[in-house]
Order: sequence, then structure tokens, then C-alpha cells
Amino acid sequence: MRKFLIERDLPGAGQLSQAQFRQLAKRSCNVLRDLGCDIQWIESYVTGDKLYCVYLAQDAELIREHARLGGFPCNTVSAIEHIIDPISAESP
Repeated sequence: MRKFLIERDLPGAGQLSQAQFRQLAKRSCNVLRDLGCDIQWIESYVTGDKLYCVYLAQDAELIREHARLGGFPCNTVSAIEHIIDPISAESP
């Protein structure tokens, strides 16, 4: 499976309550369960008006299908080609 970054426009995302986040997460997990083992949600980052989600999936179309079935926005799906971090500066 490949790793993807999904950008979701969600006005007011940063102001959602824990109960609302729990509701979104449950809906997402239910759809993921129905889609099977070719897609996995890793984590999401919440900003003022957006969600940035990291998924493992067979392809970008499966991520779009998850969004459609769950009623989630899915503005951009980008395959993650490489990951760099401070340790990358130390590697030969």
C-alpha cells in the first residue's frame, strides 16, 4: 500500500468539540471497515478550517470512495513520495 496525504476543507474544523471529533472518527472507521483491508487511516491534523489526513491505501481512488461514502470533503489527495525530518540531515 502507498501512503497518501488528504486535504479536506472543513470550515470551523479547529472549533469542533471532542464529541464532534468522536462522531467523525466513528463514521470514518465504519466506512473503512466496510471497504476492507486495502485502506487504513493513520492520523489527522486539524487546523482552523482544514483537516490533513494520512492514509495507507491501494490507490487514491479508494480514498475518494471513502470520502464519498462517509460524506467527507476530499479536496486533494497526494501520494507521499518521501518523508524527511531532522534525522535526514544526519544520514550519509
